[in-house]
Amino acid sequence: MTTELSAASAIIRIGREAQTPPLSDFELEHSAPVKQINLRPTAIVYCEGNFAKIDGKTANGLVRHSQAYRVLSVVDSLHTGGDSGLILDRAANQIPVLETLAAAVANEAVIPDTFIYGMAPSTGRLSAADRGVVLDAINLGMNIVSGLHEFLSDDPEIASAATQQGVTIRDIRKPKLSKDMRLFDGSIAGVSALRIAILGTDCAIGKRTTATVLARALNAKGIKTVLVGTGQTGLMQGAKYGVAMDAVPPQFCCGELEGAIVAASEAEQPDVILIEGQGALSHPAFCTSAFILRGSQPDAVILQHAPKRAHRCDFPNMPMPTPASEISLIEAFADTKVIGVTINHEGMSEAELADTITAQSHKLGLPVTDALSRPAAHLLAMVVAAYPGLKQGPPVAAI
Repeated sequence: MTTELSAASAIIRIGREAQTPPLSDFELEHSAPVKQINLRPTAIVYCEGNFAKIDGKTANGLVRHSQAYRVLSVVDSLHTGGDSGLILDRAANQIPVLETLAAAVANEAVIPDTFIYGMAPSTGRLSAADRGVVLDAINLGMNIVSGLHEFLSDDPEIASAATQQGVTIRDIRKPKLSKDMRLFDGSIAGVSALRIAILGTDCAIGKRTTATVLARALNAKGIKTVLVGTGQTGLMQGAKYGVAMDAVPPQFCCGELEGAIVAASEAEQPDVILIEGQGALSHPAFCTSAFILRGSQPDAVILQHAPKRAHRCDFPNMPMPTPASEISLIEAFADTKVIGVTINHEGMSEAELADTITAQSHKLGLPVTDALSRPAAHLLAMVVAAYPGLKQGPPVAAI
């Protein structure tokens, strides 16, 4: 199989091996030998002006969960001095938000290993101001991790600076050569694990967060679960299996995802495989949901929706669909069923959220919950109710 994480990121390695970003077992199998260390690299996440906003979803995700990096601080001058957990989820996590990169570095006893570009702008490109910050991080001796569509390792100025400083650049979305990509071959039919895709009614709506919470809840109940990442943030967080779907040519999208799922099934023998969704099937600007449904052939879908979001992200003239219309489209497009709905509570009061959960559950005839503000047991119950044959046992380490 050639759909492991190395397919989703290109790493320039120039010295400083001890600070090279951690690789999965499959990256190690298919890439050149790299000296490993036991400790996670430390990281500063740069999110100027966008933390806790939609375009800051990469930083938001890394603050909530990261197996690959130990996040030390977030850079965003709009929230200087705050606790990132309180800002994001009203629960302190002791990861401070600082005004500048210089302040974040000065806050540590030693220079952190890694600078992570924590934004996902609609342009997919680096601004002039942010370019200067990236160069500053390189000059400080920090490795660079980016999920932009613009590959920093291909930028002459940035690549030259990295070479001079002996640091690495990891472009999460940089795909492998097409000659090394995998076409869909139908081997997904041999995967015995229950496959559940976490889809949504829009992009940047919380699909990855819901998938992460559900994976933890299932593993905690002894239902061995693997989360397959399909976007840059999930891969940065340390997803062991996956591919950045929106960086792969359409001809290979289904095959690359199929290969990642088959690899996870063969190596881990899980009970459940969760597939992180991207975009929305009904969204005309994105095709990734279609590829995810085709490539993963999911047994079931959980749908994420933001009731207070009036229009699609970055598309003010494009109204949001209803959960009912998205469910109908998904079930018409693929041989699958929606088993529940999860709510993104942005802009909602507690009373509004409670009323919405009750109303939507009654209207749709499905369980409805909020992965962040409600107990994870509610999300777990959604899956167990649909598949009561899932065998629970001793807790399993997250994969």
